[in-house]
Amino acid sequence: MIDYQGQNYQDVIGQQGLVVVQYYATWCGPCKMLKPVLEQISTEMTETKFFRVDIDLFRNQAIEAGIKSVPTVVLYKDGEEVDRQSGYQPKERIQAWMNQFK
Repeated sequence: MIDYQGQNYQDVIGQQGLVVVQYYATWCGPCKMLKPVLEQISTEMTETKFFRVDIDLFRNQAIEAGIKSVPTVVLYKDGEEVDRQSGYQPKERIQAWMNQFK
């Protein structure tokens, strides 16, 4: 899982294939719980790209993405948003959700 560092945002979400972006905040408890779940999934779904965006550091990206609460996980496929979920979810539920869009 890659921490977003301010690079061109369209280069991140516009990649071919499935891109998973977790929008989070360092002060958010559910975000902290979700991080290891997504990290584990990222080691199993190696063809999928995983990113994390700190909404406090990169507010413009969060606003552009329409993030209203954290954690929010957004799935992009071939540069287009295909779905999103907010709140903590267990690993099995997240994997089943992502597999719908592979």
